[in-house]
Amino acid sequence: MDLFIKLSQFLLSLSLLIILHELGHFIPAKLFKTRVEKFYLFFDVKYSLLKKKIGETEYGIGWLPLGGYVKISGMIDESMDKEQMALPPQPWEFRSKPAYQRLIIMLGGVTVNFILAFIIYIGMAFAYGETYVANSDFQDGMLINNPVMQEAGFKTGDKIIAADGEKIARFDNDITMKLIMSRKVLIERDGKEQEIALPVDLVDRLSQYEKTNLIDIRMPFVIGAVEDDSPNTTLQPKDLITSLNGQPTKYFDQAEIILANSKGKTIPATVLRDQKEQNITLKISKEGTVGVQRGGLTIDNLEKLGYYKISKQEYSFMESIPVGLTKGKDQLIGYGKQLKMIFNPQTKAYKQVGGFKAIFDIFPETWSWETFWRITALLSIMLGVMNLLPIPALDGGHVMFLLYEIISGKKPSDKFLENAQVVGFVLLITLLLFANGNDIYKAIVGR
Repeated sequence: MDLFIKLSQFLLSLSLLIILHELGHFIPAKLFKTRVEKFYLFFDVKYSLLKKKIGETEYGIGWLPLGGYVKISGMIDESMDKEQMALPPQPWEFRSKPAYQRLIIMLGGVTVNFILAFIIYIGMAFAYGETYVANSDFQDGMLINNPVMQEAGFKTGDKIIAADGEKIARFDNDITMKLIMSRKVLIERDGKEQEIALPVDLVDRLSQYEKTNLIDIRMPFVIGAVEDDSPNTTLQPKDLITSLNGQPTKYFDQAEIILANSKGKTIPATVLRDQKEQNITLKISKEGTVGVQRGGLTIDNLEKLGYYKISKQEYSFMESIPVGLTKGKDQLIGYGKQLKMIFNPQTKAYKQVGGFKAIFDIFPETWSWETFWRITALLSIMLGVMNLLPIPALDGGHVMFLLYEIISGKKPSDKFLENAQVVGFVLLITLLLFANGNDIYKAIVGR
C-alpha cells in the first residue's frame, strides 16, 4: 500500500507537469494557426495505450513514461519526419510562421512550468501558511550528528548564524539546501562567532551518509518503550529523563555522553512523569544503555515543555502573492546554483545526479497534499530550467537557433537543424543513461 501511494503521487505529479508543459506549446501553436498533429502524455513508441483523434490532432497516452510531446507540423523535432520536411512549406506549418511566433511557441512550455511553480507556491502560502522555528529560539544550538559536518568543524550546540553572508532567520524545509549550496557558514559557539569553510566536494561526501541529516533539532530523552529484559523496570513509557548522575540532561545528546562514561555502573537519575519529577536509580549496561527504546514528542508537547517556540504565519490571499513569488524566485535561483555545482568537476556533484528513481524516492509513502504540491512545484522549476538548456532537441536548443535567426536575419538550413537534432538527441540519451545509471549504481552499492 505504501508503494502504491508513493507511485500514485509520482505518476500524478509527472503527468500534471508533462500535460501542462505540452499545453504551453499547444496553445500558442493553435493561436498562430499552426497544425498540431499529436498531443501525447508519455511516448507512444510503436503503439499507444489510448488514442483519439479530434479534429486535426491525435490525443493519446503512450506506454513509455519518460515524458510527453506535441508533434507540430513542419517542425524538426524528435520525430525526425524527413518526408514532411522534404515537401514544400505549407501555410499551417511551423516553418512557415514568422520567427517571433515560432519563438513564442517554443518558449510556451517552460513559461507554463515557471508560472505553475509560482502559482503553487502562492496557493501553498494561502492554504498552509508557514510553520517554522525562529533561528533565534535555538538557545542551545543544533544537533550535529553528520560525520561530514563534524569533519568540517561543526559541533553539537553550534548556532547557525548565516550561510555565505545570508542570515539564517528560520529553521524550515529550506535550511538544509541553503547549507549545502554555501561555501562558508557563520556559527556561534560558546558566545563567540566563527566561520567554517565547507569542502568543495561537500555534496559527494554527504552521499555516504544520506540517512543522516546535516543538522537536527536537539531532542529530549523520552522513553518510548521499556524492553522486556531491561534491568530498569522503574522506567515507564513517556518518562522524560531530566538528569543523570547529578548532571542535567535537557537533551538526549547530553544523556548519551553521561551513559557512555557510566558503563556498568548504577547511577541516580531524575525523570519527569505526569508533570512531576521523580528520583530513581538506573543500571547502565556495559554498552552504555538502559534497556529502553527512545520515544518522541509532538511539536505541541515540545513547545509546552519550553523547548522550542513553534511559529505559524498565516496569509490572506493578497499577502500570499508576494510570499509565493519570493519562494518561487528563491527556488529558481537555488536550482540554478545546483546546476552550476553539477557542471563543476571539483564538487563531484555530478555523481549524485539521479534519474527517475531519484525523483520517485523523494515522494513520501503517506499521502500529503502539502508535500505533494511542494515537490511538484520544485519539479516544475527543474523541468523548466532543464528545458531551457541550449541543447538541440530541447526547447532551449530551438530557442537558441531562433534567436540567432532573429538577430542575424538568417535562418539555419533544415539540414543543419536535422543534424543538430541528432546531436542533441544523442546528448540527451547519454545524460538519461548517466542519470539513471547513477540510480542503479547507488542501488547496487547501497549509496
